[in-house]
Amino acid sequence: MPTEVALLESRAMRVEHAGRVEVLDKVKALVMLPDGVHVSTEGVARYFEVSTEVIKKLTQRHRDELTQGGMQILRGSDLGEYQRDNLSLSSEGEGSYPQRRSSLTLFTRRAVLNIAMLLRDSDIARCVRTYLLDAEEGWREGYASLDRRVTNVENCLAGVGTALQELGPVLNRMSQRLDSLDQRLDATNRVVGAMSNRLCELSGDMCRMDARIDDVARQLRSLRRRRRR
Repeated sequence: MPTEVALLESRAMRVEHAGRVEVLDKVKALVMLPDGVHVSTEGVARYFEVSTEVIKKLTQRHRDELTQGGMQILRGSDLGEYQRDNLSLSSEGEGSYPQRRSSLTLFTRRAVLNIAMLLRDSDIARCVRTYLLDAEEGWREGYASLDRRVTNVENCLAGVGTALQELGPVLNRMSQRLDSLDQRLDATNRVVGAMSNRLCELSGDMCRMDARIDDVARQLRSLRRRRRR
């Protein structure tokens, strides 16, 4: 597990954790500017409970890294356009924006988290780092648990595979016997069908014999009546 010192010293490690911006609000509410996207230098200082000078010096030392994290400095026409688009924007929500200022530094939540991983002398920054590392540890433990479960499932599946291999010859013999039974059933059905046809023929013969017997009986009765006369 990475330590707080490693997080402070390693830019690569800070980049690895740069997307975990949700930890900021878990430690303390981060007040955004009215655009809902950025925080000013004063707002960042207020969040970490340090002076604006501390944030400015940190920004100067790590400008390239913070710029990659979303920090931007507005000047000239860009600053004027931003102020026109955010007429209600205030300097930390109190009063109105000073109309005369040469530049305005804006921080995204990602950049604020980056500052939390750089700022040494702030209890809030330390809490953010601790929360970030604890959350990672919990994630690692969860991943390890999941990995163990996946391994157990794989082992079970391996056992099932072995059992299926052992059952293969047995299932093959059963399949052959079933095929043989199907063939015998087909032959039996053909015999039954032939017998059914023969019975139908015999039934017809019986009906014809009954008719002839009735005819002969009528003839005999007729002969007897004639003889009596």
